[in-house]
Amino acid sequence: MMLRSTTWGAITGLVLAGLVALPAAAVATPDPLQWTDCEVKPTEDPEVVRGSQCATLQVPVDWNHPNGPKFGLALARRTAKVPVGTLFFAPGGPGDSGVDRIRTGMSRFTKTLQDNFDIVSFDPRGIARSNPIVCSAALLAQQPSPLIAGPKAFTETIRYNRALAKDCRANTGPLYDHVDTLQSVRDVEAIRVALGEPKLTFHGSSYGTLLGQQYAERYPHRLRALVLESVFDHGDTTTGRWLDDQAATVQDSFTEFVNWCGKTTTCSLYGRDISALWADLVARAGRGELPDPRQSALKATPYTLTFGAFRQLYEPRWGALADLLKRLDESVPPTGQPPAPTGLAPNPLAAFCRDLSLPVRTYGEYAAHLRRIARTTADLKVPPTLMAVTNCIGLPKAPNPQRDIEVHGLRTPALLLNSLHDPATSYAGATSVARQLGRYGVLVTYEGWGHGVYNSGACTRQTVDDYLVALKVPPRGARCAAVPPTG
Repeated sequence: MMLRSTTWGAITGLVLAGLVALPAAAVATPDPLQWTDCEVKPTEDPEVVRGSQCATLQVPVDWNHPNGPKFGLALARRTAKVPVGTLFFAPGGPGDSGVDRIRTGMSRFTKTLQDNFDIVSFDPRGIARSNPIVCSAALLAQQPSPLIAGPKAFTETIRYNRALAKDCRANTGPLYDHVDTLQSVRDVEAIRVALGEPKLTFHGSSYGTLLGQQYAERYPHRLRALVLESVFDHGDTTTGRWLDDQAATVQDSFTEFVNWCGKTTTCSLYGRDISALWADLVARAGRGELPDPRQSALKATPYTLTFGAFRQLYEPRWGALADLLKRLDESVPPTGQPPAPTGLAPNPLAAFCRDLSLPVRTYGEYAAHLRRIARTTADLKVPPTLMAVTNCIGLPKAPNPQRDIEVHGLRTPALLLNSLHDPATSYAGATSVARQLGRYGVLVTYEGWGHGVYNSGACTRQTVDDYLVALKVPPRGARCAAVPPTG
């Protein structure tokens, strides 16, 4: 998701990162990977999955104790006929599956990349096939709203968070406490060793860019090239700065949508006051009068309404967002009640509590944050990523808290790309990471919209492909023109 920074000394940065606490010895050579054809699910087209290969790599649950218990890290690959090396793709989220990206989502990568690289990805620890974090579905369904109503609800949120952590730990096993990105850095190095690659060509997207940054910090000599697409800034060190950055970037994207609709006759809300409509929808959601945008059998809250709009800004799908708001405006209150869930359900967002330290000690402190944001934002007065704060209230301090990145020794500068109007990873955050990297990073600005820019247009694709294949680094200040959204 997003962040900002200040420069620390190299040694201080390593200490604060906890890197010196990890064993300094090289990764032991693992057993050779046993690649087999990936499984085809009954609902999948076999032709889409065909050609993908899957394997499992055993890695320590906790790299601080490398000789301790291990678990299986799920990998997938597509091979090139004459590869120049391995392109490792780090998925976003937290919660995205890199294995599924390789199995069924190869359209993300151009033919140029597929012809030149074996493309490998993984399910990060705690996700999907890699010892997923799972919890009682019924308990997850009782999660309090990130919009905390008062001191009593704040105390209840703390109680719930601790109960859920205990439940998830019991159902997941010891890996539950070791899903921070610093642990994943060691996983990626183990993957490199298992692949027999002297250097990795690395492409991280969104949350995966944090993995790329911290891998570069620890193993700069093991990187041939590094793409950071939609850049997660891990440098916003205070809760207030983090929330303000999140609120500002999603409001900016919503304003771009409003401006587009105001001059586009095909927009289903053309000619209407969208800010007034949005305020009315938020009020109705607060009274329980709207269906949830993503689960229509449930009643929307102001938070779930905001989150539903936020997701439409990713592509962005402005026409679909207008249609959604129009449909909600014309809807009737839901009357059904979905059955209570049973069994276990995944909880990938638990990773936030390992990589972000966003303390809120009292309800008064929490309420002050929301009042400040409400004063400074026109429409979306509840940051969609507020749950990264509220889900972690009352839990132990994150082992990988925010700090500036310290990278030295990259042979080829990292390539950063970010849209000017990204709803999730702000452009300000991307410029912050570029500043932290200094001469080891070059930021290319996509002058358009959306989260994830590689496939935004020919310019961004060509820039990335030229960099990854030929190590062609664009000039500082390079920009790619906006391509208007079609959805």
